[in-house]
Amino acid sequence: MKRIALRWLGALLLSITLAAPALAAGKHLINGIDANYPPFAYVDETGKPAGFDVDSMNWIAKKMGFTVEHKPMDWDGIIPALLAKKIDMVCSGMSISPERKAQANFSDPYWTIRKIFITKKGSKVTEDQIYNGKIKLGVQRGTNEHEMLQKAQAEKKYNYQLRFYDSGPMAIEDLLNGRIDAIGLDAAPAEDAMRKGKPVQEVGVFGSDEFGVAIRKDDAETMKLVNEGYKLLKADPYWKELQAKYLGNK
Repeated sequence: MKRIALRWLGALLLSITLAAPALAAGKHLINGIDANYPPFAYVDETGKPAGFDVDSMNWIAKKMGFTVEHKPMDWDGIIPALLAKKIDMVCSGMSISPERKAQANFSDPYWTIRKIFITKKGSKVTEDQIYNGKIKLGVQRGTNEHEMLQKAQAEKKYNYQLRFYDSGPMAIEDLLNGRIDAIGLDAAPAEDAMRKGKPVQEVGVFGSDEFGVAIRKDDAETMKLVNEGYKLLKADPYWKELQAKYLGNK
């Protein structure tokens, strides 16, 4: 009897393991990415999509039995593209927010990110001056930090003057050229810039949130594949390898 029970349990576990790949067999999904959001997603010098999120989703696709194509897009139009079925998901450092959740569903969170202020290295601009002085503050349009800083300014009457950019790296270049005084952005691209030798420094934190994969509300199948895929990835040594490669985590 024990042998029969063990055989039954083994068959059950095997069926669970094979269910998702069988469900995904032949499925091709398009992932919309920000082309300039290192280290999570970007287009490298050869023109190929790369980054922490790109490699993560490539691993998940292979493990779960589907193929994935990464399509660079303008960030402020990426949710409309998802809703119009031009893409199937957004795995590209997207913060989960109430506004976005009203339009799309999100996978289980896979990363927590700080929102920070940076200035040019050696600058005397402080966090207090960002809030209370007439500081030119750069931010990437269409991001959660854009929404957070704009809302905080309206509610608390902060005096910073927002300047909008298509990407964090573009804002950093203007910061280094003296066109703006500070930037509000996710910590990851700021730390990536520092690792690459850009003379910038962190001067304050204005929040944090979690990254998730945005998926259309009617696409439960893709949601299941992504959530199960991340569970497997986080249990695999490759998860730590990705962090070491792209985020500098040991």
